[in-house]
Amino acid sequence: MKSMPSLLHLDSHIEVSKLPNDKEVIYGALDRWTAWETEFPVIAAAKALEILRRRSQWLRIIQVTKWLLNKGQVLTLGTYDTLLLAFNMEGRIDEAESIWNVVIQTHTRSVSKRLFSRMISMYDHHHLPEKILEVFADMEELGVNPDEDTARRIGRAFAKLGQVDKQKLVLEKYLSKWKYIHFNGERVRVQRTHHLVE
Repeated sequence: MKSMPSLLHLDSHIEVSKLPNDKEVIYGALDRWTAWETEFPVIAAAKALEILRRRSQWLRIIQVTKWLLNKGQVLTLGTYDTLLLAFNMEGRIDEAESIWNVVIQTHTRSVSKRLFSRMISMYDHHHLPEKILEVFADMEELGVNPDEDTARRIGRAFAKLGQVDKQKLVLEKYLSKWKYIHFNGERVRVQRTHHLVE
């Protein structure tokens, strides 16, 4: 199997991130990279996606991930998370929703809290409170509890839609009664006094 640098330097001199934004060029370079492999280099591809993520090369992540899907490779939930983030950063909400629907239908009982949070974060970023509540309904149906940041986003969505009573219920249910602060150089647990103020 080729090493991770081989993926980033596909044709020994051409770096994936420096190729033009042309689907055929990208797919051709990736096809050449895997042409002589006896097994598909899944680990190297995942590492390359992580490097692209750290470099904030969202369009390139979308291109490489779509190529993986076209090759019949099964994406991990982590790869789906990276792809959803890339769609969010590129403002491609429709494509993110399409991928999300595939994830929900394929992995119904094993969709992680992280992916739900990613979708809610995307909808919050693009000011779509109704969509946030749709994802939250799926979370509740599948018994997935939101983390505190996600609970706040859900609460804001209810507030934006004029449903303050539901906002309070969500925040009371999912926000911890305690929070941690730094006091005199130490981490100290203190009781929250106002759930809604934070």
